[in-house]
Amino acid sequence: MSVLPEYQNQGIGSRLVRDGLAACQAAGFDLVVVLGHVGFYPRFGFAPAAGHALGNEYDASDAFMVLELRSGVLDSISGLVKYAAEFAEAGC
Repeated sequence: MSVLPEYQNQGIGSRLVRDGLAACQAAGFDLVVVLGHVGFYPRFGFAPAAGHALGNEYDASDAFMVLELRSGVLDSISGLVKYAAEFAEAGC
C-alpha cells in the first residue's frame, strides 16, 4: 500500500488500511500479515511477527508484522509466508 507523496499526511493511507482490514474481516480472514513501515502499521494493531511460528521469504524482522482478526489464531498456525510474484517483480 502506498500513497503518492503529494497526497500523504491527509489520512488516505490510514483510511486504506482501516477499510482493507474491515474487508478482510468481512471476508472471514483470520489474520493479516504485512511487510511494512514499523512506524505506521502498529497504530492499527499490527505487532512484530517475531515470537510467532511464522517466517517470511524476505528474512525481514521488525518490518514483518501480523494482526489477528480472530483472537488466538496465531497459536495454531506456523509456516513461511510467501508473497505473490508481483511483489518481487515490483522490486520489493
